[in-house]
Amino acid sequence: MPRRSGKWDNSSVFPIFLIVFGAIGWIASFGLTLERIKVAGDPGAATACDISPFISCKSVMLSEQAALFGFPNPLIGLAAFFAPVVIGFAILAGAKFASWFWQLFLAGHVLAMVFVIWLFSQSVYDIGALCLYCMVAWTATIPLFWSILGYTGKEGHLGKKLVGFGEVIYEWAWVATILTYATLIGFIIIQFWDFWPTLF
Repeated sequence: MPRRSGKWDNSSVFPIFLIVFGAIGWIASFGLTLERIKVAGDPGAATACDISPFISCKSVMLSEQAALFGFPNPLIGLAAFFAPVVIGFAILAGAKFASWFWQLFLAGHVLAMVFVIWLFSQSVYDIGALCLYCMVAWTATIPLFWSILGYTGKEGHLGKKLVGFGEVIYEWAWVATILTYATLIGFIIIQFWDFWPTLF
């Protein structure tokens, strides 16, 4: 998670951060897409991350929630995670974007965060299984959300009144990310409490 060090205008850390985490999310989405194609061709086939009834990509991808809009959710990830990668490279190349662009970029990640929370709740409390590829995608989405929220605010793209708010969020985005991870892990531990002894 990038932390503020001098002026971001003169730093390549933020765009590199976008590229790295965007790539991580894209690779996870690509892997899940390949597994979905595999299962579509052979419903009886096991996926690479079918480790146990608790950790099973197949259980998740065959659920109704895995195709919320009528097509496999990983296809959304393939398109969505490509955006921060492209924008990161564009910034490194010297591109400057208008406030409306950053507002739309942030709005997209707000929706992505909401989608992650919904998918998490469905996996843990309804489906009763976790997908490793999905969790990698979630792991990439969370720091992207916090960092982009802070960056957009501190650069004045959300108005002058929110510059201070953005600076705080951006500087402590890594803490917000860790706390978010910890919260989700906590819910998983509690929900699957009776399952843990069977792993040992």
